[in-house]
Amino acid sequence: MTFATFSALLVFSFVSSVTPGPNNIMLFSSGVNFGMRRTVPHMFGIAFGFGVLLAAVGAGLGLVLKQYPAIFLAIKIAGGLYMLWLAWKIFNSGPVEIKEGESKPMTFVGAALFQWVNPKAWVMAATAMATYTTEGDYTTNVAIVVFAFCFVNFPSVSIWAGFGTALRDFLKDPQKLKLFNAVMALALVISLWPMLRA
Repeated sequence: MTFATFSALLVFSFVSSVTPGPNNIMLFSSGVNFGMRRTVPHMFGIAFGFGVLLAAVGAGLGLVLKQYPAIFLAIKIAGGLYMLWLAWKIFNSGPVEIKEGESKPMTFVGAALFQWVNPKAWVMAATAMATYTTEGDYTTNVAIVVFAFCFVNFPSVSIWAGFGTALRDFLKDPQKLKLFNAVMALALVISLWPMLRA
């Protein structure tokens, strides 16, 4: 992979990781509701889970899904239903001090597993492997793509969690927090539309 191609890959990794999507919307909401420290496992889970997904797509899972589109459709439907459930959970979450026993941030494992039903993650992985790998040195290229995303992903998603954390004081008012959670839930549902059409 040339330096120019690697540079383009880093730009693609950053733009696709930092733009709004299910992961970033949930991290923003988690930052508001739980703070940065309690959201860190969620962030690491995203980076790890997406890295494993990328490697699996590069190792041949992408070809299987291309050959059997019904499997990919099933993943998108399962992911869409799970995201609707997450939107419902966000909509109904409240101040942590009031609902401590019920409200918990997403865990490392939960965030890692979520990548496998996240339609945006699948589209990003398939696009990255199709665009930035070549047959000549395929295994090395797959490793470079995985490295690039792991390098860029965590700082990118941290921006969303940090921004949410910065708004915690402003959203201490239960009515403001309720409105914020409703908007985040709606944004998560809306983020499904372009991905489910793909």
